[in-house]
Amino acid sequence: MPSAPDTSNSASPPCIAVVDDDESVREALRNLLRSVGYEVRAFCSAEDFLERPEGDSFCCLVTDVQMPGMGGLELQKRLVGSDTRLPVILMTAFPREHVRQQAEELGAAGFLTKPFDASRMIECVERALRPPQ
Repeated sequence: MPSAPDTSNSASPPCIAVVDDDESVREALRNLLRSVGYEVRAFCSAEDFLERPEGDSFCCLVTDVQMPGMGGLELQKRLVGSDTRLPVILMTAFPREHVRQQAEELGAAGFLTKPFDASRMIECVERALRPPQ
């Protein structure tokens, strides 16, 4: 399994936002990412994420593609449109190539099909958090 993030030079571990309407998925991702050293804040909708307090800062966003109201792809579009530079990892149980292509065109850091191995999610987050070279 991939190693935990190096937090020796920072006051707190990287904070990951998880947005999914399924409580069991939110909790599983929260537990997984915390187990390797990340701080995690979970939101039940894209709207809740967008209404978060201004002081909340995240290093990465993991979101479901299909949710009631605003979906993950629309959330990604909103972030890109507001010039928010946040790596976005999309996940879906209903993979469609045109959705994957849209996500990639918008700069998605990852696109995972549910169910996925825990190690794939961790690798995707680690890759998303690496500084550009």
